[in-house]
Amino acid sequence: MKTFLTILVIALTISCNTTTKQDITSATDAAQTSNETVEMPKELTEAQKIANAYGHEQWDNVSEISFTFNVDRDGNHFERSWHWNRINNEVTSHTATDTITYNRASVDSTTQKTDQAFVNDVYWLLTPFNIATDEGTTVNYTTQKIAPIRKDTLNQLTLTYANESGGYTPGDAYDFFYTDDYKITEWVYRAKNGNEPSMITTWENEQNFEGIKIPTMHKNEAGSFKLYFTNISLKK
Repeated sequence: MKTFLTILVIALTISCNTTTKQDITSATDAAQTSNETVEMPKELTEAQKIANAYGHEQWDNVSEISFTFNVDRDGNHFERSWHWNRINNEVTSHTATDTITYNRASVDSTTQKTDQAFVNDVYWLLTPFNIATDEGTTVNYTTQKIAPIRKDTLNQLTLTYANESGGYTPGDAYDFFYTDDYKITEWVYRAKNGNEPSMITTWENEQNFEGIKIPTMHKNEAGSFKLYFTNISLKK
């Protein structure tokens, strides 16, 4: 039980950065034509290409989203459910013991723990979007890297949050292994940008929800740890 609780704590706190910012490269060149300045199309970053592969361009059309966050390990099960109204930023949490509704614009000491859990769970759910939009990050790309679980040769994107980035867990780092069509197959989470992995899981069972593509299953190499999503629905 102690081992399960330790792994569960890692899973429940894998990322709690709350600030976002569009990460798009600046315009490259501009041409002067008929006394008018014409900007060249902005080239997308690798991060933005990954986000778009999962439907990021549809995200602004989503007004509400609901989902259940589940963790299974060694016969133990944990779950909590969420409903997020993106129009008024109201969040409702359902657990085995509590139902809590709060507004993300006015988090205080009574709702901070719930908000931290929400940020963590929605990060797992929509990680590709955070890759492209979170501020206070450093992004590096490499190719021909061996994925730690499947041993495939893939591209690697490393996302590192600055210690001053704000949020609940600044300083963490993530290594994403992805294919040439910008789909992530597994990731490594490194707490406080440590050299050793804190957690490695797959990205599996992608499902399409109104154009938003969500990998609903994450497993460790042995398959003894599973983090997955059920009851996903969204409203445009």
